Amino acid sequence: MASTVLVVTALEDVTADWVIAALNERAVPVVRVDPADIGPGLIFGARIGAGAPAWTGPLVTGSREVELGEVAAVYYRRPTPYAARFEHLPAQQRHFAAAEARHGLGGILNHLHGALYVNHPGAVTAADFKPAQLQQAAQLGLAIPPTLITNDAEHARKFAAEHGPVIYKTFRGLPTGEDGHTGAIWAQRVDPDSFDGALAVTAHLFQAEIPKTGDVRVTVVGKQVFAQQIAAPDGALDWRRGDWDALLHAPIVLPAPIEAALHSYLAAYGLVFGCFDFALTGDGDAAEDWVFIECNPNGQWGWLPDADDITTAFADILSTSTEGGGAR
Repeated sequence: MASTVLVVTALEDVTADWVIAALNERAVPVVRVDPADIGPGLIFGARIGAGAPAWTGPLVTGSREVELGEVAAVYYRRPTPYAARFEHLPAQQRHFAAAEARHGLGGILNHLHGALYVNHPGAVTAADFKPAQLQQAAQLGLAIPPTLITNDAEHARKFAAEHGPVIYKTFRGLPTGEDGHTGAIWAQRVDPDSFDGALAVTAHLFQAEIPKTGDVRVTVVGKQVFAQQIAAPDGALDWRRGDWDALLHAPIVLPAPIEAALHSYLAAYGLVFGCFDFALTGDGDAAEDWVFIECNPNGQWGWLPDADDITTAFADILSTSTEGGGAR
C-alpha cells in the first residue's frame, strides 16, 4: 500500500516546513522535492507500459529517494518555476528545456495514480481566475460585490455612476522587477474622473465598495473549517497593506449556509483546501452578512492565530491517505 507523502515546493517554505514537521511526528514517510532542481540533484526514471498502467520508478533528491508508486499523497505548495533552472541558457534553449521539464517531470508528478493532491496544480490553475471565482460564488448563492471587468473608460464611468464609490483591484500580484524585488498594488478607491483612454491597454477590475463592518479569512482543509475575523488598527480598506503583526484577530463561526457553500465551491474545482476572504456587512450571524471577495486555492495561513490547528488539519488529511482512508 502506498505510504509516502510527496511535498512539492521550493527550498524556503515555512508553511511546508510546519506540515512536514507534523507528519514526521506521526512517523509518516515524507519526501520533499523542488522540480526545478532537475539535474544532478534530482534524478528520476519513470516507466509505464503493458501490464504496468501507472508510472513507477525512482525519484531521487540530494537527500531522499521515493518510488513513484509509493506516493499516497502530494502536498503541492509553491515549487520554483522550471524556467529559473535554465536562466543561464540562451533564450531558445532556455524555453525548450523548461518546457520539456514541465511536460516531462511535471507531467509525471501531476499524474501519480491513486494519489491525493492537496491541491492538484491543474485544479489550482482553474480556480485561480477571479472572474471564474466570482461566477462560481454567485451560482452557489453567495453574495458578491457588483463587479465590472473592462478596458473601456466609458463603461467604467457608467459603472461608477451606478455603484460608486468604486474600488480597483488587480487580478494578479506585481511580477518581479529588474532589481529582483516584487511589490503589490492593494485594493484602493478610485476617482471616476481619472478614467481615460489609458484603460484600453489592459483589463481592469472594478467593484462597488462594500460598507463592511469587518473582514474574515476562512481556511478550509478537507471538512475542517477555520475562520478568523480580521481588523486593521488604522481601518485600512485592504488589511494586507499594513503591518500584519498589528492586525487584530478573533475567531468567528460561519453560518451553516456559508459553510455548506464553501464546501460546494471547493468540490466544484476539485480542491481539498482553499483560503476564502469575505467582507462582513453586519455581525456575521446571518448568511446575508457575508460577501464573498475571493478564494486563494494555494493561500497562506501560517500567520493566523490558529495556524497550529490548520497544520494539524493538513497532517490529518495527508497522513490518512497513507493509511488507505483518503480521497483519491
